[in-house]
Amino acid sequence: MTEPAEKLWLDADEKAAWTGAASLAWILPGRLEAPLQKEFGLTLFDYLTLSHISEAPGRRLRMSELAYLANGSLSRLSNVVKRFEQRGWVERSPDPGDGRYTIAALTDAGFAVVAAAAPVHVRAVRKYVLDPLDDEDRHALARIAAKLDIRPEDLA
Repeated sequence: MTEPAEKLWLDADEKAAWTGAASLAWILPGRLEAPLQKEFGLTLFDYLTLSHISEAPGRRLRMSELAYLANGSLSRLSNVVKRFEQRGWVERSPDPGDGRYTIAALTDAGFAVVAAAAPVHVRAVRKYVLDPLDDEDRHALARIAAKLDIRPEDLA
C-alpha cells in the first residue's frame, strides 16, 4: 500500500491556527515586555528571572533550574544574574547540598524590584491575554498549551 503524499502546504484552517500560535510566540512577548522596559528598564527575561527566584522557597533557586523556568540558556542567565549581582539584586553561592550547582538568591533589594514590577506585568498580562478572553477561551488556551506540552506543570 502506498503512503499518502506529504502535505507540503497548510490549508486555510491550518494556516490560521499556525499564524495564531506564531503571533503568541513572537508578538505577545514584546507587548508584555514594553511596559516593564519603560517603567523599570527590565526585559521580560529579566522580570521572569527575578519573579521565579522570588517565588522559590527562601527566594533561592539553582541556576540550572532557573534557566529552565525562565526559558533561557545557562550562559544567557549567567550574564543576566551577573548584572543583577552588580545592582545588588541577586547573590550567587555554591549549593551547600551539592557544590557542583550554583544557587541564585534574591536580596531584599531584588525582591523590592520584582514586587514593584509585578503589578505592571500583571496589568499587561490582563490587557493582552486575559481580559480579551472569556472563561471558555482561557480554559481552551490552557488546554491547548497543555496538549502541545508547552506548559510544564511546574510553571502552571
